[in-house]
Amino acid sequence: MGTVVAISLVALDCAEGAPAASAATTHSSANFEPSFGASLTSRMSTLFHDIVLDSLALTEKLFFPESAYIAVKTGQVPSPATDYVERLIGFLRLDLAAYHASFSSHGSSTFLGVNLNRGDAAWIRPGWCENSIGYWHVPGVRLVYRQGNVVRSVAVASLISWQGVWYVVHLGPNPRLHNVGTVDAP
Repeated sequence: MGTVVAISLVALDCAEGAPAASAATTHSSANFEPSFGASLTSRMSTLFHDIVLDSLALTEKLFFPESAYIAVKTGQVPSPATDYVERLIGFLRLDLAAYHASFSSHGSSTFLGVNLNRGDAAWIRPGWCENSIGYWHVPGVRLVYRQGNVVRSVAVASLISWQGVWYVVHLGPNPRLHNVGTVDAP
């Protein structure tokens, strides 16, 4: 398949450089280390197909839940509910359109799998990234797909695990220079 190199012109938000603490001493049993196996691949396959369909309603089912975001950000950002709807869902809408256009620009697409570096996953402890509750984070998970005879991939900028399930929290890059839909590292 060739070498996949994930690069980003805009640095990933606060998770980059945040020291990971010992998982055994800093996270609750409700937020245990998530699996990188079939469940994640299945969720990313569903995400891929939801993007191809350009379905915000379906894509939102794989997005970090609003209740979890509010729990993580309460006391850390001024209005977590407003930030969730206006910023996170707002960028999801923009990015969904950009990813959909990218997938459909070269004909039909077939999902092949997920490419990620498990070593990039980190426990983000309370206090980092404006959060009051710790969580698992993995950046740059790549959706690998075929269009005709060409294998392509795009990054999903950021996944967060909540209660052992991986959710998209940033489809496109975060932060970004402009409020436009952006395909991360095609």
